Amino acid sequence: MPMQKNSLGHHLLSLVRHYSRVAPPPPAYADPVIRVSNNVAYLGSPKQDPKPRQLLSLPSFPGYPLPGKNSATGHVTAISWLKYYFDEIPDSAIQSHFNKGLVQMESLNLNADDSFIERDEQMRPLRKIKHNEVMEVGARVWVPVSVAETRISKRFDCIPSGTLYPNADEIDYLRRLAKYKDYAILVLNKPPKLPVKGSLPVHNSMDALAAAALSYDYDEGPKLVHRLDRESSGLLLMGRTKESIAHLHGLFNDLNTAKSSCKAWNDACDAKLQRYWALVIGIPKENEGIICAPLSKSVGLEPSQEAITEYRVLGPMINGCSWIELRPLTSRKHQLRVHCAEALGTPIVGDYKYGWFVHRRWKQMPRVDIEPRTGKPYKLRRPEGLDVQKGSVLSKVPLLHLHCRELVLPNIAKFLPLLNKNSDTLPPALSGKPDLLRFVASMPSHMKISWNLMSSYLV
Repeated sequence: MPMQKNSLGHHLLSLVRHYSRVAPPPPAYADPVIRVSNNVAYLGSPKQDPKPRQLLSLPSFPGYPLPGKNSATGHVTAISWLKYYFDEIPDSAIQSHFNKGLVQMESLNLNADDSFIERDEQMRPLRKIKHNEVMEVGARVWVPVSVAETRISKRFDCIPSGTLYPNADEIDYLRRLAKYKDYAILVLNKPPKLPVKGSLPVHNSMDALAAAALSYDYDEGPKLVHRLDRESSGLLLMGRTKESIAHLHGLFNDLNTAKSSCKAWNDACDAKLQRYWALVIGIPKENEGIICAPLSKSVGLEPSQEAITEYRVLGPMINGCSWIELRPLTSRKHQLRVHCAEALGTPIVGDYKYGWFVHRRWKQMPRVDIEPRTGKPYKLRRPEGLDVQKGSVLSKVPLLHLHCRELVLPNIAKFLPLLNKNSDTLPPALSGKPDLLRFVASMPSHMKISWNLMSSYLV
């Protein structure tokens, strides 16, 4: 009996040893490799390469000199062009993208290492560029959307209460909105949901608060020279003197009555521009173009006001939405919102006045978007906590995603003494100052979250 138990044990042991020497079969689709994670070795296929990065297109290089920037050299390098366009982004973030070889430019010659991007229904080759490459007129640079990804503050911006007498904290908050101040103008980065022009029931408007908190050493507060919608955000220009207000009103008038006998001032007026970033539902059929669609002052009347807008698609459609850049060439009420909703057929996210019907059909849920070069779907990384409730594209009721990001205007503090005297020559003390001023404002929190969601597709 003991002999039978020993023989049975040796037989079972031999079976165990026999099967322990058999290695698991290698995966059918890849050579077996050993991966180590958290001190544990795994036998299997290698990890897949990261998904192709979503790319952002910069506008065509306009040439030298850049508006609002003086340079001692007669050329502009690639890193200078990116730092100029992304003025609100830290220089270290832009430099790191160059160090990693993530900055690319459209190329005419096809090389083996080139990647491709689809533009104007054509696949255009892209080549990696270095930071010191000299830009040529018309050159177009592509960078990952992660270059503009920013950290989101966990605190809500405190909008002053409805009172004509703001307290000390509210005054400090309003003064932090100021991006530039001289004796003639004041430039603010207006937050959303803050009305610009007040009325009888509205006391916490921008003009009333500016009169109470932004007069500084002047007897009177600054005055509005143009307007932004209550729900929109971005750069807002105000005049600080009667002379500057009068000239700026003429500058923002469609008739352009600010012209004078000074050629330098007239050239600076012609270079004036505003650029907006907007997130729209859908994607325009053309990547860029000009919208010429007249508007009417009220419902039911024939459109009689000329309205012209330039637009450019920044990147591909993400989660059913796409980012576009808008440049209004005329100043009409709700011009950009109407052109996006009715002319392009892509209403702005959060615009329930002109895009209510599309918002009703648009499902605010992650949907499958296909990467055009590989045909593979992207994966959305949904943020945690209450971030999506701050009015982003994933919240139940998104805020308006329209932001005046860039403003270029004449340096009126330089030209004002000349305009008041009707002279053609500048005083020697003012001749060294730049003819143009350029400002770039960062997006509000809800738009930053929506932008970061788009860059999360890179993971």
